[in-house]
Amino acid sequence: MFMDKEIIVVKKDGTEEVFNSNKLRESLERSGAKKQTVDHIVEHINKEIYNGATTDFIYRHAFELLSKEEAAGPARFRYSLRRAVSELGPSGFPFEKYVAEVYAAHGYSTATGIKIKGKCVTHEVDVVAETEDEIITAELKFHNKLSIKTDLKVALYVNSRFQDITDTGYYGEKKARPYLITNTKFSSNVIKYAECEGTLELMGWDYPRRGNPNLHDFIQKSKIHPVTALTSFSKKDHQVLIDAGFITCRDIKRNGGEDIHQLGLIKGYKIEEAFEEIENICLQ
Repeated sequence: MFMDKEIIVVKKDGTEEVFNSNKLRESLERSGAKKQTVDHIVEHINKEIYNGATTDFIYRHAFELLSKEEAAGPARFRYSLRRAVSELGPSGFPFEKYVAEVYAAHGYSTATGIKIKGKCVTHEVDVVAETEDEIITAELKFHNKLSIKTDLKVALYVNSRFQDITDTGYYGEKKARPYLITNTKFSSNVIKYAECEGTLELMGWDYPRRGNPNLHDFIQKSKIHPVTALTSFSKKDHQVLIDAGFITCRDIKRNGGEDIHQLGLIKGYKIEEAFEEIENICLQ
């Protein structure tokens, strides 16, 4: 077991906390990295960490080591998944399309940007996901910065919208599930409100920890990975692909890659390298 130094690190939002290697270990284990790899990375970071280091430094250093030790495995993609999702911006539309694809992989029929007439006004719902038994109407809050939290006023709005839609009989006999989904975290008041109110369901990156899946686990089980997870492409390439409608790794491989080849926006050798990466991501 490795002992932490009394080191202060700086988080994304500028706040400080004592470095805790258990958080690093948990994130690496969650990625599926081998125990030997995890032990080596934690030991290495413990030796290299310094007072005033940023959490971004820790992540990038750990990712570099993980990429070297398990270059051909899926762990490095899983470890970087949160940041890959946050790079789907700058607008929230690609995130909406992405979440819809994740729901579809779980057996839902999905649609995005749907206008639903309520009793009082018409509402635009980011994602509607439906099965034979239930209808999910979801409001999505996308943040490029991982430190930003979704606040209470959004939860109050979503719940009011749900009540207005419910009053029209829109959900029929199916179970109605209003959702608020974010790629980051919720404020403590949002969680307190949802738990007290009892109707609104929340899905954040690591919330809830029990019961319904959090966004990280929901994505992992779907095996739908964002195109931004592919290191074969630069950030500029990622944006070009997203703007052209290629949101997921599956979009890249659609029709044997013919769709992306025809656009001529990405060099052919990069596409071939991406295909190799996708085999490691989507087939695990």
